[in-house]
Amino acid sequence: MNAVTPISLPRLNEPAPDFSAPTTHGPRSLADYRGKWLVLFSHPADFTPVCTTEFTAFARKADDFAALGCELLGLSIDSHYAHIAWVRNIKEKFGVEIPFPIIADLSMQVPMPTA
Repeated sequence: MNAVTPISLPRLNEPAPDFSAPTTHGPRSLADYRGKWLVLFSHPADFTPVCTTEFTAFARKADDFAALGCELLGLSIDSHYAHIAWVRNIKEKFGVEIPFPIIADLSMQVPMPTA
C-alpha cells in the first residue's frame, strides 16, 4: 500500500516556502518580503465580480495596510497579460488603481506550506 502525504492549510507562525513568480510589478519572490508583514491572497480568475470586488476593496485600503507596515500581494492562475488587462479594466470601470502586484501562476506552482 502506498502512503499518501496529507496536505494542510497554512498555519499562523508557520513559515511559507519561498517562491519566485512573475507579477504585474515585475518578478517577485517571497524572500522580497522577509521581515515584513504580508497579506498574500488569491482569487480564482480575473474579470469575475467577486474577485473584482475583493481586489478593489484591498486597493481602497492599501494605504491603511501600508500605515501598519503591511504589504499586499495578490495571486491568480491567470496570465500576466490577463492581469494587466483586468487592472486596466478596474481603473476604467471603477476608477480604482490596483497598487499592489498580482502574481501570474498559470502552472499553479506557487507552493503552499504542508504539514
